[in-house]
Amino acid sequence: IAAKVMAGKKLSEFDLTTIDKGQIAVKEAVFPFARFPGVDTVLGPEMRSTGEVMGLSDNFGMAFAKSQLGGGVTLPSSGKVFISVRDHHKAMMADLAKELVELGFSIIATGGTCKYLREAGVETEYVRKVHEGRPHIVDAMKNEDIVLVFNTTSGKQSLKDSFSLRRTALTQRIPYFTTAAAAKACVEAIKALSEDDYDVMSLQQLAG
Repeated sequence: IAAKVMAGKKLSEFDLTTIDKGQIAVKEAVFPFARFPGVDTVLGPEMRSTGEVMGLSDNFGMAFAKSQLGGGVTLPSSGKVFISVRDHHKAMMADLAKELVELGFSIIATGGTCKYLREAGVETEYVRKVHEGRPHIVDAMKNEDIVLVFNTTSGKQSLKDSFSLRRTALTQRIPYFTTAAAAKACVEAIKALSEDDYDVMSLQQLAG
């Protein structure tokens, strides 16, 4: 059927029925950044993934957690989370930070984000940006003080300034999310893992 659709047939021409299996699937692309020293992890038109993995569960949080695990990323259950986001994402990130604190995490952030989170009622530790002098956030990451990073940027300069963050997260194997949507999904995944452990279901079981 898929081949016929690609050849021009319409789905409406086939006698198809929808079967709700009560499952959610999350697909994650896997990129070989670690194999290339000095390469930025920001995606561009020349990037090619080396494969894809899928997380399957009856809820989105666990499905996302499984997709990350399949891609080589183990989400933390406790520790210090670094947050540095563009102004447009600060309100949403404050809500996520509160959820993380409730889950047992502590929050650390750079200037503007730190000020916003504190004003929103989130206990937040301050840390310097790299260009503000040492000790800075990259030092903290290399010292294994950071278990998770949420960093969204705006503009070429901001993207350039955060290169060392992304590269350090890669080499230190720290989960790193660069969009507000991914950060939200990550928190949902951590919440799901706090309530239940990974479960395994074969595709054959699902099909049956």
